[in-house]
Amino acid sequence: MMEKTDSGQKLHSRMRLWEFPDQYLIEPTDGSNDSSLVINRADGSMKLVDEVPECNSLRVPKIRTIFGLIGMLRLVAGSYLLVITERECVGSYLGHPIFKITSLKIFPCDYSFKNSPVEQKKVETEFSGLLNVAEKTSGLYFSYETNLTLSAQRLHDLGDESKLLPLWRQAEPRFLWNNYMLEVLIENKLDPFLLPVVQGTFQNFQAAIGKDIVDVTLIARRCTRRIGTRMWRRGADSDGYVANFVESEQILQMNGFSASFIQVRGSIPFLWEQIVDLTYKPKFDIVKPEEAPRVVERHFLDLRKKYGAVLAVDLVNKHGGEGRLCETFANAMQNIVSDDVRYVHFDFHRICGHIHFERLSILYDQIEDFLERNGYLLLNEKGEKMKEQLGVVRTNCIDCLDRTNVTQSMIGRKMLEIQLRRIGIFGAEETISQHPNFDESFKILWANHGDDVSIQYSGTPALKGDFVRCGQRTVQGIVKDGWNALARYYLNNFCDGTKQDAIDLLQGHYIASVSREMTPSSQSGSLEAIASFPMALSLVLTGFFLATMSLRQVRYDFRHLFFSVMWASLSIVISAFVKANGRIFCNRPRLLKPRS
Repeated sequence: MMEKTDSGQKLHSRMRLWEFPDQYLIEPTDGSNDSSLVINRADGSMKLVDEVPECNSLRVPKIRTIFGLIGMLRLVAGSYLLVITERECVGSYLGHPIFKITSLKIFPCDYSFKNSPVEQKKVETEFSGLLNVAEKTSGLYFSYETNLTLSAQRLHDLGDESKLLPLWRQAEPRFLWNNYMLEVLIENKLDPFLLPVVQGTFQNFQAAIGKDIVDVTLIARRCTRRIGTRMWRRGADSDGYVANFVESEQILQMNGFSASFIQVRGSIPFLWEQIVDLTYKPKFDIVKPEEAPRVVERHFLDLRKKYGAVLAVDLVNKHGGEGRLCETFANAMQNIVSDDVRYVHFDFHRICGHIHFERLSILYDQIEDFLERNGYLLLNEKGEKMKEQLGVVRTNCIDCLDRTNVTQSMIGRKMLEIQLRRIGIFGAEETISQHPNFDESFKILWANHGDDVSIQYSGTPALKGDFVRCGQRTVQGIVKDGWNALARYYLNNFCDGTKQDAIDLLQGHYIASVSREMTPSSQSGSLEAIASFPMALSLVLTGFFLATMSLRQVRYDFRHLFFSVMWASLSIVISAFVKANGRIFCNRPRLLKPRS
């Protein structure tokens, strides 16, 4: 069993939320006998009280059970409390229960809203609407007892003093999803209510190998530095933080031994974008190409500080639009390649095509020496460190979803086999595929992992998931990929702008939005403010319908030919205008000012 952490103050795991007309009262009901928290519904101010207020016929509260506080958001005219209303235990991490948030609810503290100026009311209504989108956030996990933001190796290396700190103070800030929302609770020194939450996925299975039981866990931790949706968060920012950066940790526990192996994924680490414009595949634009070497260097400097040696595996095409990104990345890497940083390009689509994913063995042969040299964490029955991971493989494709997940699952499989040989469970040539039940569970583990990460970034499950799940491409999988690709197109063009705004609001990436002077960056007097794709589509279809009806009447009255041509021409003109100005007809983020 891995070493457990023991934070100094226990978190409240069950509470009762009392909704009074003028305040919320949060009463711990987990046997701790601690003070209750009172939150003023007018201004969001907080205080601890030792007694629950009396109720009478004029003061009848609504009462519900909650399982944790995610935090508090301050907007323009009020504050909003986020709480966990439903949870599900999904397994254990280092012997501690891990829970998934299945329902969260937002409670407003906005009574001052009634007396706010009209402009503030307008802005507040818009922001609170985004919070309704935020309630649907998926893939949120937490533990009351251990720090889910830290890998097993980092937890093992924590000093004794750090282990006594509250969990939120031990947490890795880049993986703490509610970092910004906890700030108000931290200001009020409410440690027993400060619950760290991560976004990602938590998968686990147990399988038999002979008389032995193997327990495998796979965790994804999403970085919040450049968090967002697929088309609105691409590449890196000027500080080197990349979009869709995910730390994936694969943990093996068996016969008292524990092993952990970490991989990371992340967008190509320089400034580039791919703005939706109604085309199926918008063009790639490299922003400030002269800045690419500096941004790439900052990104890898950060990775080296956190993980040690780094092997960058680039899976993008060498030709077409992807080719420009590949060339820029490769050129920038020439300046920083060293004993601790390697770059390997593997043209996934050219080598593997759409069905021959077994050819990833070619890639493994190129990186096997790095994996053997930098290893993995291994603890014996006493929790003593026998090996440690000294470096990390960083994999990317364009989205860091589909090709990346297939590749990471292959590397994860190879490393698990190495670990099982090391602890004496597997023979020298024995593989996972020789154990059908174990093999099937492992494939499902990584397929679910890929689907969850993909849903959080693109809105749909991963493509190529049938190979990860079944070991081969299937007709059903190819059809499913086609459907998911169309779903991604719809979500990216018509939904993700609003979703991106909601994410930015929750993460504090748009701090200016909560100042009294700021309003959302709308273009109220521009064409963008009135552009509507549904309306344009309706006009086009109506035009073609009227053109067809007029054409049918031509044999009775030749003048109908003129009307047919007129309606058809109008539809064509509108279609051409929409195509030429596709970007303004898409659902775009409106909160454009980043956090400084």
